[in-house]
Amino acid sequence: MQIEYAKVSAVGDRQDNQDRAAVIVARDAALMLVFDGMGGHSDGARAAEVGLKTVEAMFTSSKLPIFDPQGFLYMALARAHDEVVRIGADLDVDFRPRATCAACLVQEGGSWWGHVGDSRIYHMRDGRVLSRSRDHSHVEVLIQEGAISEEEALDHPMRNFVECCIGGDAPVPDMSITRKKPLLAGDVLLACSDGLWSGITDDEIAALSRTANGALAEGLKALSLKALARNSPYSDNTTGTVLRWLGP
Repeated sequence: MQIEYAKVSAVGDRQDNQDRAAVIVARDAALMLVFDGMGGHSDGARAAEVGLKTVEAMFTSSKLPIFDPQGFLYMALARAHDEVVRIGADLDVDFRPRATCAACLVQEGGSWWGHVGDSRIYHMRDGRVLSRSRDHSHVEVLIQEGAISEEEALDHPMRNFVECCIGGDAPVPDMSITRKKPLLAGDVLLACSDGLWSGITDDEIAALSRTANGALAEGLKALSLKALARNSPYSDNTTGTVLRWLGP
């Protein structure tokens, strides 16, 4: 498996960074992870840390390539949810740690996605976005119904409200798990928190797939700096992991 990958995480205009990210690479598979601690709740950073470490441990202890990618993603995110619920069990429900998350498994010439909340995954090819995950949010529903455009959503007063997350209430949250998305040489995958994608257009994000081989890290850094500048002085934690598929 030939890949190029990178990650970035910046605090932005916040007091601390509650995002966590990782790219775990093995011979036969790779896993991109982004967890965004929800700052309006107690200890969002711990929620993101616990969630990420839980999924990472499941991946590293699994036989690779993963036999059932969709099942793995569901079980991993469900276990992450249970662990974050556990650390907040003694708190009132409104104050329990919470996080959104995005996980992208890459193996056998394809990718499988799982996400909860508004952390996103993008698939890019030849300078354009082929597809992206759909947020679990009221604003996303409005977009899908045609009530507002993608551009109008960027400034919508409810743009930061998510309908489900990791942690909080005990029942497993709604999550989106995709089928295999085939990859071609040169395809780029991005998993990121809302601090990165908010205020940035799809065309600007797709520029990552136009970077030369070996320049993916610099491209991701430039994109994050653009997001920070555009969202200043109210920029959020800005985090992303990126991977270019070069071939089997």
